Amino acid sequence: MITKMPRWQSYMATTIEPLFSPEQCQNIINAGHAEKPQTAQVGMNRPTGGVDKKKRTTTISWIPFDKLPQMYKKVEYQLSLVNLNHFGFENVHITEPAQFTEYPKGGFYDWHMDLDVNGQHEPPVRKISMTCLLSDPATFTGGELEFMEKNKMPPLKQGQAIFFASFIRHRVAPVKKGIRRSLVMWFGGQPFK
Repeated sequence: MITKMPRWQSYMATTIEPLFSPEQCQNIINAGHAEKPQTAQVGMNRPTGGVDKKKRTTTISWIPFDKLPQMYKKVEYQLSLVNLNHFGFENVHITEPAQFTEYPKGGFYDWHMDLDVNGQHEPPVRKISMTCLLSDPATFTGGELEFMEKNKMPPLKQGQAIFFASFIRHRVAPVKKGIRRSLVMWFGGQPFK
């Protein structure tokens, strides 16, 4: 017998309103720029991990927990609501610092999942991922966040976030013009049971 999930429960949830105002988005961008930029890598937990320009072209930095405590508090509160109403995962909390990402023209991230499918370097297990668009959508083209399970997602507004199960395959399509900036976070805990 297959258990049906309640209709309200899903593996993707977009905030109705933006989490952050344009001014708050700029503060997050400034905080991201204040940290040491790195060329983003892929598969850090696998022997084939490292910089791979065929799979990912973007720059990242990590925002320490003590830099923007109000941002972290707001995201954690939103996470609790989203998890309660859409996911129902146990033992979920912020497990890693926030990642600030910049996708320049030509920048992209090919299809991937946000958790270690082999489970070799976890816990904590990533259970929920979040992407918050920091850029004004009028300042760039391309760079769409796409999911294999849903071909078309409505574009995010500046400051709006989408929460999704970390095991869903997704990608950032190549940026055609401008720079796409986003805040990425993961939430997790003990392995799924």
